[in-house]
Parts: sequence; structure tokens; C-alpha cells
Amino acid sequence: MHIGLGLLRLSPHDFWAMTPCELLAATGLARAGNGTLRRVDLAGLMARFPDRRQEMTWRKT
Repeated sequence: MHIGLGLLRLSPHDFWAMTPCELLAATGLARAGNGTLRRVDLAGLMARFPDRRQEMTWRKT
């Protein structure tokens, strides 16, 4: 509570609405690694969430 209400200065409403994971992320203590997305992780995300044809609206030159 000290971190959320005191250091982060969250309102009681916002503090109690947060999940433990959100609070940990807000404190900056949840950093795993250096924050860089690995190529294998990007490939996995691209396979799970492929771009749709209609979303590709840029002009080819």
C-alpha cells in the first residue's frame, strides 16, 4: 500500500482496482531481461496474429 498510495500517488480507487501484476509493472520491478523482443518471439506473435490483407493499405512504389 505504501508504494501504490505513497510513492506512486495512486488514488485509493485506482490502487484497489489494479491487479497485482499491474502494480508490479507500475513499480518497475517486473522487468525481465532487457525489454528487447527476441526474433523467435516476434515470429511466434506474427504467426498467431497475422496481418489481414485489407489492413495492408500502403502504396507500393
